[in-house]
Amino acid sequence: MEQLGREYARLCAAAGAAPQEAVLRRLRGPEGGRLDLAAQSLSLPTCSALGRLLPGAAPLAALALGDCGLSEEGVRLLLNGLCTNTTVKSLDLKGNNMRTMGAEALGKLLRQNKSIRSLTLEWNSLGMWEEGFSFFCQGLRANNFLQRLDLRNNQINHQGAGELAMALTQNTSLQELDLRWNNIGLLGGRALLNCLHSNKTLKRLELAGNNVPGDILKAVEQALDHNQDREAILNEAQNQVNILSKEVLSLKDEKNKQFMDFVDTVDKQKEERARSEKMSAARVSQLQEALDEQYSIMNSLKTKLQMTEAALALSEQKVHTLGELLSAMKQEQNSVAECHFRELQQQKQEGADRESKLLHDLSAASEKNLLLRNQVDELERKCKVQQDQLFQVKQDLTNTTAELKLRAVEAEERLEMEKRRFKQSLEDMESLRVKEVDRVAQQMEVTERSMHDRIQRLEAIRISLDEELSQVKAAALAERGRAEEELIKVRSQARLEEQQRLEHLEEKLRLMTESRDEAQNCCLKQKEMVAEAQAKAKQLSLYADGLKRRLEELQQYMDRKEEEKVTELNKVKVELQEQIGHLEAERTAQDGLREKIAALERQLKALSSNHREALLDKEGEVSLLLEKLRMKEAEISRMREEEAQRASFLQNAIMAYVQGSPLGTHSSRK
Repeated sequence: MEQLGREYARLCAAAGAAPQEAVLRRLRGPEGGRLDLAAQSLSLPTCSALGRLLPGAAPLAALALGDCGLSEEGVRLLLNGLCTNTTVKSLDLKGNNMRTMGAEALGKLLRQNKSIRSLTLEWNSLGMWEEGFSFFCQGLRANNFLQRLDLRNNQINHQGAGELAMALTQNTSLQELDLRWNNIGLLGGRALLNCLHSNKTLKRLELAGNNVPGDILKAVEQALDHNQDREAILNEAQNQVNILSKEVLSLKDEKNKQFMDFVDTVDKQKEERARSEKMSAARVSQLQEALDEQYSIMNSLKTKLQMTEAALALSEQKVHTLGELLSAMKQEQNSVAECHFRELQQQKQEGADRESKLLHDLSAASEKNLLLRNQVDELERKCKVQQDQLFQVKQDLTNTTAELKLRAVEAEERLEMEKRRFKQSLEDMESLRVKEVDRVAQQMEVTERSMHDRIQRLEAIRISLDEELSQVKAAALAERGRAEEELIKVRSQARLEEQQRLEHLEEKLRLMTESRDEAQNCCLKQKEMVAEAQAKAKQLSLYADGLKRRLEELQQYMDRKEEEKVTELNKVKVELQEQIGHLEAERTAQDGLREKIAALERQLKALSSNHREALLDKEGEVSLLLEKLRMKEAEISRMREEEAQRASFLQNAIMAYVQGSPLGTHSSRK
């Protein structure tokens, strides 16, 4: 900030004037971005230098120029410099007795500046200059950035209030307007009330000390409350829209995730089904191949058996032919007789050998036939065993399908039982929540009524105190005399203290009303959250019905495809567990809502205790004010006695002087 001081000194030197030390010291060390030049008598060169310094100054958030005794030209130079400033948020110009040129400069500032949010113009008598005040109102009409305006003690009459109301009808940014201790009257109050029908942004309007009737003040308060409620509703609606959009996005994400999981599970099921079909087809093909092999073996055995039977027939035919040959040989032997006896014996031996061989072959063939028959019996027995196994597999399949159907029915019954329990718990919790909300609303209404009554009593006490103070001031003005200057100082100090205390009281009242409004808003939010919970419960019931329909579809799908029943039932179980988890999460959320309601009750108790403490503080301050009034009355009576004693002393001195003079002796001699 040293650069600001050097620049100010350079500008003053260029203008041929000496820089003010106090201003230079404040420029070199501003506190927290605030330049405080209050109660500093600023010269015209200083105002010119500051006006040229402000457009490109370092970031200054606040500028205080109260009670600086600025001239019209100085005000114009300073405000022209602020027209292009983009960092100053708060401007304080109270107690500078601005006139027409200053009001016009203020109007220009409001039209061009886009950064000032708070403007204080207390004790400036702007209402006395109608033309300048009209320029100021035109600037306020064109401004859409100012949020707080202080116009206390500016002698604004009903005409100025009308122009101000016309400006407020088009202003969309001003939220707080302080018009206390002016001369607005009945017409001005009506104009301001009419402008509130079109202005929806003004939330605070102070009209105390303006001779405005009480019904208009109440109507103004109602309009301001309506604006506050409207803004709160808009904020709440925006928050709800944001929350709902977030929930919709989250629900979409969850649905997408669920859909993708479902698609993955379906793909997995399809793959498992294809794999199982492949395995079953491979197994069936293996069984078919085994059966084909068995059938081929049986066919080969049958062919072998036929071949052996044919061989047996051939051997029998051979035996028969051999028998015939033997008979022929016997006949030949008988006919040949003894010559061929040896040959015949040899032939017999050969025949016997051949017969033994044939018998041996026949026995071997019979044994082979028996072995083949045993193998055929074993193959038939194996076929029967395989048929029994196939029948057993079919029976197992029918049993598993029946068990799956029973499990599905049990799962549906459990789901219906869980639905009934959840609906019953939701109804119980909803009834408890409705009771709690009604009780909280009743407590809020009782506290609001008590606070309204206390505020009315405090307002009546303040009005009576103001009347007593005005009477005391009038009596003091009539009786003071020589001590007029001292009493004027005491009166100004008392006025400042009273105004500060009244402002403090009004600030406390405003804070109390704001806390009450916040509590009401919290109650409304809780009601909306309850409605949202009910809507979520309805959605869950609809989702449960959808799950039920999905279960029916799955049941039909299971009837169509028996092999997919196990996977579908597992999926249904997983979904049921997820729903139970969701229901438990909702239950925990409802427990959280109960805790929030309890916290709100504790906050209401704390607010009521704070209200009691504030009322006790106010009663103490009222007693202090009464004690000060008594002390002032005692001082006035003491001053009267002193004046009477002084008058008596003067009279006695004059009488003594007259009696001691020659004229007195001459008159006594006569």
